[in-house]
Amino acid sequence: MSAYSTNEMMTVAAARRLNNGAVCFVGIGLPSKAANLARLTSSPDVVLIYESGPIGAKPSVLPLSIGDGELAETADTVVPTGEIFRYWLQGGRIDVGFLGAAQVDKFGNINTTVIGDYHKPKVRLPGAGGAPEIAGSAKEVLIILKQSHRTFVDKLAFITSVGHGEGGDHRQQLGLPGKGPVAIITDLCIMEPEAGTHEFVVTSLHPGVTREQVIENTGWAIRFADQVAETVAPTEVELSALRALEERTAAAHGQKGGDE
Repeated sequence: MSAYSTNEMMTVAAARRLNNGAVCFVGIGLPSKAANLARLTSSPDVVLIYESGPIGAKPSVLPLSIGDGELAETADTVVPTGEIFRYWLQGGRIDVGFLGAAQVDKFGNINTTVIGDYHKPKVRLPGAGGAPEIAGSAKEVLIILKQSHRTFVDKLAFITSVGHGEGGDHRQQLGLPGKGPVAIITDLCIMEPEAGTHEFVVTSLHPGVTREQVIENTGWAIRFADQVAETVAPTEVELSALRALEERTAAAHGQKGGDE
C-alpha cells in the first residue's frame, strides 16, 4: 500500500459515503473533490448537480467555482439556477447535499459567514451561497472539513446553515425536511449523529489516529461511540484516481483544488 496523506484519507473516506446512483448537490472545494472521486471509483452512476445549473456534471478537472465552464461542458444538461433550487432541491429530488464549512458545532450546524462579532467580525468568510437551502432541504447531508479547535467549536459565531439545530428533535420543530447531516468526515475521523440527541460522536478513527488527537482538535467535549471502528485505508485504485484528478487539476489551474 502506498503512503497517503491525512487529506487523502479524508477525501477517500468522504467519497465512500456517496452511494452509486445518488443525486448529489455538490459544494465547491473539498466536497467537489470527494464527490468526483466517488464518480471515478465506487459510484460511477452518481448524478452531480452544482448550484449554477449543471446536472450530471462529469468534470475531468476540479472546478474553481460553480461558474467554471468545465461543469456545463461535461453535464448532461444545464438548467436555470432557480430550477435547481425550486424543482430539484426544494422538490425533494436531492438525495445528498455535500458541504464544506469554516466551522461546525456538535449538532452539525455550519458557519461560513463570519468569525467574531457579526457587526465587527475578525474574519469575513465567503458567505452562505446555496448551503442553507441544501442543508435544509436535501434528504441527507454530508460535511467534510479539516479538524481543529478553530473549525470544531463549542458555539458558532453565526449559524449559516442549520444541521440539527439545538439537538434532539429541534430540526423537526423548525419544519426542515430530510435527515439533516448524517456524517462529518475529517482528516482524523468520521462522526455521526447519536440517536435521540443528534450530537455528533466519533464512530471511526482513521488509521494511526488516537482518541487523544481527536479530543485535542475539538472545541467541545467530544464523545465516542460505544463501538469505534478503524477507517479502511485508501486502496491503490482510490489513491491513483485521486492523484490523477489532482494532477489534471493542477495542470489546468495551477492548484489541486479543494485543499483548503
